[in-house]
Amino acid sequence: MDKLNEVYITRINTFFPNEPISNNEMEGVLGFAGGKPSRSRAIVLRSNGIKNRFYAIDKSGKFNYTNAQLVAKAVEGLFDGKITQDEIQLIACGTSSPDMILPSLASMVHGELNTTGVELISAAGACCSGMQALKYAYYSILCGETEMAVATGSERVSQYLQGSKFDAEMEDLKVLEENPILAFEKDFLRWMLSDGAGAFLLQNKPEAGHLNFKIEWIEIASFADQLETCMYLGADKNGSEVLHSFGEMTTSDWAKKSVFAYKQDVRLLGENIVPVGAKWMRGVLDKRNVSADDVDHFLPHLSSMFFWKKIFDEMHVHDMVIPESKWFVNLPEVGNVGAASAYAMLDGLSKNVALEKGQKVMLFVPESARFSYSIVYLTVC
Repeated sequence: MDKLNEVYITRINTFFPNEPISNNEMEGVLGFAGGKPSRSRAIVLRSNGIKNRFYAIDKSGKFNYTNAQLVAKAVEGLFDGKITQDEIQLIACGTSSPDMILPSLASMVHGELNTTGVELISAAGACCSGMQALKYAYYSILCGETEMAVATGSERVSQYLQGSKFDAEMEDLKVLEENPILAFEKDFLRWMLSDGAGAFLLQNKPEAGHLNFKIEWIEIASFADQLETCMYLGADKNGSEVLHSFGEMTTSDWAKKSVFAYKQDVRLLGENIVPVGAKWMRGVLDKRNVSADDVDHFLPHLSSMFFWKKIFDEMHVHDMVIPESKWFVNLPEVGNVGAASAYAMLDGLSKNVALEKGQKVMLFVPESARFSYSIVYLTVC
């Protein structure tokens, strides 16, 4: 095989729709579940630490951006007179909330852009789908198939968060006070998820005059063979481990069972998401001969600030001590943007932290859907 190319993230852009929505404004935009204010909202928000999020919904309550349009806005911001959209050879998109089943998100994004004859790939999944799209674009340039590619992560989750999509049932407030993780029921996701898109421009050489990140490696792993489904949409567990697709149900059951609302098995989440991820991370760092001491900036995707200390403590158990002063997240400011979260974090890091050439950046993305994890290791250059 010929020598592999080096791959660089040369430009980063994010796009968030409309004005940020504060904690007190959320139900006014999304509507009340069951026609009543949420009894658990304040408790969940106190636990997750999120102050603002974004919705692709205007003040009249109508959607004003599709997922594809959010991505297109992020992609368009990558280009200027020096580099244009016509030079894109590959568009790789990841999301958990596409606008439709068919066509694919990447195809719909391409339809919004001014470029032709490009290769497309859409990664379907949850938070790791943005990293799967990135890995495809990375491999394409690494192997010499392309010289310039765009990778994106995006969400338009607000279409599933409206009050009409949820049952009126609310959790017991006393139980929530005693154990915040129990708030991770149907209602909890409404108070953390956010709409938005992030885009990376990848090239086979660094771009002069820009902050560049060399991609050293990307690792992704699934534990679906060991663990049952934890977060799902368009399906129902019906009190068992078996997941039933919306296609197997009657249309009346779709509404009765809130099939098109995000759901989380909080027991599985609490027992597995952090321990499984930390153990896997330990193995990846050993495989790659990387020490926690080598990491200058650690960017963990957190669904809630509730998990910050849990991840820190579990990493310590596996002798991976990265001081909290090296951690960077922007969850409180932008909310949980799912597949776009890692893109948003790296964008935030590059804009808000004085980076030095040679520093190492590690992105860590856990996905609770059926327990997948990804790590991206970068060098500032």
